[in-house]
Formats: sequence, C-alpha cells, structure tokens
Amino acid sequence: MSGSGSTKTMGVLTVGALVVVTAYTAALGSNGWLWFGWVVLGLVTVAMVASRGN
Repeated sequence: MSGSGSTKTMGVLTVGALVVVTAYTAALGSNGWLWFGWVVLGLVTVAMVASRGN
C-alpha cells in the first residue's frame, strides 16, 4: 500500500508547510505566493485522499 504512505507523507508536508507559512507571515508579513503555494499543496493532498477513497 504505497499509496496510503504517500498520502500520509503529503498530509504531513501540508501541515508542515502551513506551520512554516504561518511563522513566515508572523515574522515577516504576509506573502501571497506562499499562501497560494500552500493552497495548491493542500488541494493536491485532498485530491490524493479522495482518489485513494475510490
């Protein structure tokens, strides 16, 4: 079941990226590209979870 492992990895990456983007925003101010990148990463993760469920 490599699919489930990669989905879990994507989930961890997404949460980690959220922490990094939030810390960056708190320290240096908001960066729209960082948030855009995080949203794209989150959507890819959601898509992987949804495709795994089918």
